[in-house]
Amino acid sequence: MTSRMKTPLLCLASLAAGLATTGAARADFQSCLSGIQAQAASAGVSAQTFRTATSGIIYDDKVIELSQAQPEFKTPIWDYMAALVDDERVDDGKAAMRQHGQALAAAEAKYGVDRYTIAAVWGVESNFGKNLGKMPLVQSLATLACSSNRRRDFFRGELIATLKIIERGDIDPSRLYGSWAGAFGQTQFMPTTYQRLAVDLDGDGRRDVVDSAADAVGSTANFLRAAKWSNGYGWGYEVRVPRGFNTSAAGRRNKRPVSHWASLGVTRMDGRPLTGDGPVGIMVPAGVDGPSFLVTKNFDAIYSYNAAESYGLAIAVLSDRLRGRPGVQADWPTDDPPLSRAQRRDLQSRLAARGYDVGEPDGKVGAKTREAIKDVEAKLGMPQTGRPGAKVLEALRRG
Repeated sequence: MTSRMKTPLLCLASLAAGLATTGAARADFQSCLSGIQAQAASAGVSAQTFRTATSGIIYDDKVIELSQAQPEFKTPIWDYMAALVDDERVDDGKAAMRQHGQALAAAEAKYGVDRYTIAAVWGVESNFGKNLGKMPLVQSLATLACSSNRRRDFFRGELIATLKIIERGDIDPSRLYGSWAGAFGQTQFMPTTYQRLAVDLDGDGRRDVVDSAADAVGSTANFLRAAKWSNGYGWGYEVRVPRGFNTSAAGRRNKRPVSHWASLGVTRMDGRPLTGDGPVGIMVPAGVDGPSFLVTKNFDAIYSYNAAESYGLAIAVLSDRLRGRPGVQADWPTDDPPLSRAQRRDLQSRLAARGYDVGEPDGKVGAKTREAIKDVEAKLGMPQTGRPGAKVLEALRRG
């Protein structure tokens, strides 16, 4: 009886504390917004635009939660690649390239970046315009700008850049949704990046990277050109490294003449000598027992889009797949093959059929899906990894 009496009292106390904190945060939030308004005004944002854009927005605790989240699960490179570069995305990409072929051709001609690389960025960033993000941009950036986040000055600049986009009339404010951190549009530009590099490729007088595929792909081509992309010079290709290859010599930044790597025994996948101009680097993202890649300065241009080598590799390989070339040929060093998005949806559907709450089967593996996988693995006597691999899917298929 005592414990039953304590529970509601504790809940009420917690609720009261939460309401007090929320009230204080709201008061501070409004004060912070007032300070930002003066800064925005000096940047050319009218009082009317500021009031309209910020009317009704709140301090969004979900944004703070996402900004502070420390992922407990590190995605292996083979799972990351399988989710971003699968047959489904290649088919969707080829369809998108046919539909928007004129825009891609115009972007390629104007900015000197091949259409396959542009399309690959588009596919990885938003699945060719299908997944633009669900967080209200102004609210997310205002929350981060008014939080204790160490980068609040950065986010204040991004918020003001967003208000300037609204002021100019480039994008309907009701369409400004994106990630919790403020990236938006079909190729996920930060607002200040948009201000510097977005273009009006369709010629309607607006730089609309949200609802104009032409503007989105043109802006991406302009970004890559600014990042020193060299037309007619590929990102690189998959190679074989010899046994005993010194991985400390590898890395995107450790570029050497092609002849240097050839002298160490690095070859093309079919054993032929390396080709191309240097300097180039050798990447071994899963160690010498996994696939290896020769990368040029154009890979660095792709890398600059999101500053992650796994991300750059996904775009590079997807661009090859869209050209009709093979994907990664060497095996990843795992005895539990990764799953495509279709297989992940199958896995989630089977987990849901067993009563697990994994949300809508969408192929995106989050905390709920991983916890469900762990529970199933425990029941099946498998090591509890929480990883969406072929072994657990096959076990579920066998019933």
